[in-house]
Amino acid sequence: MHGVADRLWRRVTGVRDGRGLGRAFGWLWGAYGTSALGTWLAFGAFPLIAVRVLHAGPAEVAALSSAGAAVGAAVAVPLGPWVEFRRKRPVLIAMDLVRCGALLTIPAAYALGALSFVQLLLVSVVVAAADITFRAASGAYLKTLLPPGDLLVANARFESTAWTTTIVGPPLGGAAIGLLGPVVTVVADAVSYLLSALGLRAIGGGEERPAGRGAAARLRPGDLVAGWRYLLADPTLRPLFLNAAVFNGLLMATEPLLAVLMLGRLGFAPWQYGLAFAAPSLGGLLGSRLARPLVARYGQHRVLIASGRLRALWPLGLAFLGPGTGGLLLVIGVELGLILCCGVFNPVSATCRLERTRADRVTRVLSAWTVTTKATTALLTAVWGVLGALLGPRTAIGLAGLLLLATPLLLPRRTTVLPAEPEPSVA
Repeated sequence: MHGVADRLWRRVTGVRDGRGLGRAFGWLWGAYGTSALGTWLAFGAFPLIAVRVLHAGPAEVAALSSAGAAVGAAVAVPLGPWVEFRRKRPVLIAMDLVRCGALLTIPAAYALGALSFVQLLLVSVVVAAADITFRAASGAYLKTLLPPGDLLVANARFESTAWTTTIVGPPLGGAAIGLLGPVVTVVADAVSYLLSALGLRAIGGGEERPAGRGAAARLRPGDLVAGWRYLLADPTLRPLFLNAAVFNGLLMATEPLLAVLMLGRLGFAPWQYGLAFAAPSLGGLLGSRLARPLVARYGQHRVLIASGRLRALWPLGLAFLGPGTGGLLLVIGVELGLILCCGVFNPVSATCRLERTRADRVTRVLSAWTVTTKATTALLTAVWGVLGALLGPRTAIGLAGLLLLATPLLLPRRTTVLPAEPEPSVA
């Protein structure tokens, strides 16, 4: 299973030295790719189920997307320090199984005729909290699995896999939904988490006992904000953290407005809307392949700043979107440039974040990072929904584009000495 999965991901992502980081990373990478593909296969399944099966209105669908993520982020806050003092691989497996179990309740309830909107909302909360916890634990696990010099290679492979599944997953999921209905893609997503858990289980081997394990049984109030304190105290992570929260929030806030503009006022067909965002994902593959050689030639900081500045230039172009083929090509061009720059920036940023975070703080830092970006995105999406209603979607998109031009001011101006690592405890 591992050999087939490894060869498949190397062919799809264009990475030839898939075994160069070792067997354990190969399983971790395969588990990530499998669950990512399942997630994109089920992309949009919850809103479709809410609308087609439960006949939910726009307000309920909006609540499903925003409230589920926001409450899930709040639930994940105490999980960060809890996970910090535990071995990470069992946590990863547990989060996969939690997501699998939660998602499987949907087809079960649907088959029994008992599916409700409240259940959809609760499942979205559980999945969102488990997602945040999994991401935080996987970052901490990756740091213990590989030497610092291999982190950029690993993050670039994760990035290329993410963009590959973005390209492949939604069209396949859309076809499956058209043939079999939206519930079948939820089943596929649940199965992908089960396969991910099996892949993580296959890694085997021991794992060092995290430092401070004795404090695990006594969660202190200060532990809940330790991740934010660490981020805000580091002169490099602080601006990078603020940049990520603002940039991602503003960018994602315009997506619903762009959908309204393209599918409503400008009259684009649904397949054109899908093409406008699927085709440019090829830029993410290219960017992730370029990240390592660019860092090798110009250095991490220069690549981080250059790609961070360049990605902020593109979104403003969406304010000039028009109808017809010209408008479609404009969206594809803008998204291609944006995603290409993000494909370079994201793995370099993730590597910088891991390098600058002490091993005994990684889970809390990554939890704080993800919770903040998700909460900021939910808030700004709500604000831009109001602005779109007051000013019109085009004007609101343009305003977000103008603000995004200022986000490079939040990027770190220089790098500082890496913090010292604590001595590992004996397992």
